[in-house]
Amino acid sequence: MINVKSKKKESTALEAVVIRFVGDSGDGMQLTGTQFTDTSAMFGNDVATFPNYPSEIRAPQGSLYGVSGYQVHIGSIEVSTPGDNVDLLVVMNPAGLKTNLYAVKPGHTLIVDTDSFTKKNLEKAHYSSSPLEDGSLHNYRVIEVSMTSLTKEALRDVKGLDNKTINRSKNMFALGMVYWMYHRSPEHTIDFFRKKFAKQPELVEANTKVLNAGYYYAETLELIPNSYNIAPAKMSPGTYRVIMGNTATAWGFLAAAEKSGLDLFLGSYPITPASDILHELVKHKHFGVKTLQAEDEIAGITSAIGASFAGSLAITTTSGPGLALKGEALGLAMIVELPLVVVNVQRGGPSTGLPTKTEQSDLLQAMYGRNGESPVIVIAASTPANCYDFAYQAAKLALEHMTPVILLTDGYIANGSAPWKIQSVDEMLEIKHRILKKVPETWHPYDRDEETLARDWAIPGTAGLEHRVGGLEKDGTTGNVSYVPENHENMVKVRAEKVMRVQEYIPEIVPEFAQEGELLVIGWGGTYGALHTAVKQLHEEGIRSIGFAHFNYINPLPKNTGEVIGRFKKCVVCELNNGQFVQLLRTRFTEQDFYQYNKIQGLPFGNEELVQKFKQVLA
Repeated sequence: MINVKSKKKESTALEAVVIRFVGDSGDGMQLTGTQFTDTSAMFGNDVATFPNYPSEIRAPQGSLYGVSGYQVHIGSIEVSTPGDNVDLLVVMNPAGLKTNLYAVKPGHTLIVDTDSFTKKNLEKAHYSSSPLEDGSLHNYRVIEVSMTSLTKEALRDVKGLDNKTINRSKNMFALGMVYWMYHRSPEHTIDFFRKKFAKQPELVEANTKVLNAGYYYAETLELIPNSYNIAPAKMSPGTYRVIMGNTATAWGFLAAAEKSGLDLFLGSYPITPASDILHELVKHKHFGVKTLQAEDEIAGITSAIGASFAGSLAITTTSGPGLALKGEALGLAMIVELPLVVVNVQRGGPSTGLPTKTEQSDLLQAMYGRNGESPVIVIAASTPANCYDFAYQAAKLALEHMTPVILLTDGYIANGSAPWKIQSVDEMLEIKHRILKKVPETWHPYDRDEETLARDWAIPGTAGLEHRVGGLEKDGTTGNVSYVPENHENMVKVRAEKVMRVQEYIPEIVPEFAQEGELLVIGWGGTYGALHTAVKQLHEEGIRSIGFAHFNYINPLPKNTGEVIGRFKKCVVCELNNGQFVQLLRTRFTEQDFYQYNKIQGLPFGNEELVQKFKQVLA
């Protein structure tokens, strides 16, 4: 226990607050941020998070590019983004301060572990003098805490701990301070310790002691004159949990397998930032899930094609470099006309690029990254929570239309988290797969449904349903290999038309805020939260002639897309790439003038930059 003179303090109500934890990649910033997020969500706050960490497993200690951060935005109001400007920055080392100070609003608070501001660490962060002493932080409220020393003091009597373990516990001291500052109970985190370290009671004791030490230290510290209270948010009734996008994606596929009555198969090669989907599905063998960690990306998708041929709901997960390798096999699934879902959790490219940073630069790859005329359905999730819905929808479309579906998410929403209202599988849309249960009197493998053009799904080993499949062009009825020119042209057009007819089975686009006017803001995928928040702010400022259309269905587009776009004088398309979706729109809607706003920094859009851009276009 830290003995500091106590003083009664007041509590101030806030609508929302943005907190960022930063330090070395070994300082536990991701765990710290996650615990604060989960605790706030249990309290009833709306939350949005943004983990940001280096691609190296263990970057050089104290280096600028080795900084790991976790930002969380909590509120009693609607929270759609992790926030632009940081209200509280918790800094565990000089490099964290150097790379993150720009985000803190002047006059707001820094909590700094002064023990880490050694000459060596300052040099690693390219400081010529200590910012704690040279006056460069005079615009901020700086709370200097000897966090490492206080952690050692708190653990002085705990047996069985080495020096490394003691030092690694300092993140809990910081978390305890933040818990007190924002009226959070540490009990949820203490319960987490009990479960995580059930076989290591000394670690339960150590982390609990340090967490409480930080909590009571903040309570008695005169530099923190009062705490802050963020009331629970008003949300629709239901049971909620905080969920990461990758977890939601995995659960969406579990729900689709349950609803369709099929076994779920995942063939995958681990790749950042998609690997967590594999990690999650491995846990659910009791639901009949089969997972294969393949030796490479090609084996991942071809194993999934084999599982689909055998009658499973088959998926494969990857990121941009892996999608490039899967291209040939994806063309095979398309020409054979088997259901398959390919999840691409996009990251910064090209090549290895920025493995842990977000981007939306794989859209044209998803649309056209295969040889020949090879159209597939392309859809995109837009929030961590609705990754569940669009994983489910991807499976539904693949099974009902007998064609591959590419589901695009990105590192921002895959690693980010948000409240998710738990859904019952009974509430989900029905999934009608096309597996033949009875052998028709007359049957051909490429007979088609009149409305969808989907063929039936004949499971190998079923008497009377013997047929050929393969990558060679096939006769449009029998499935036998055919080199007839007219047949090839017909099959190309039929496969393209089958994808286009999906328009009849997806919702029309409905703009938010305004149905017509001066400017339509257009986005797709994981940019939803930032774009929604920016347009909402402009409406609250009295600019009512701006609408917002966000696309989750890319190929095909909703059938009323052209009509909606035509209701606005100007359109601005916002993407985390160099202008890919806007290219698609320009080729299809040639009469409309599209502005574009692009960001390719491995970071999501900020609210203020969008607001300024929209005002500029309006002017």
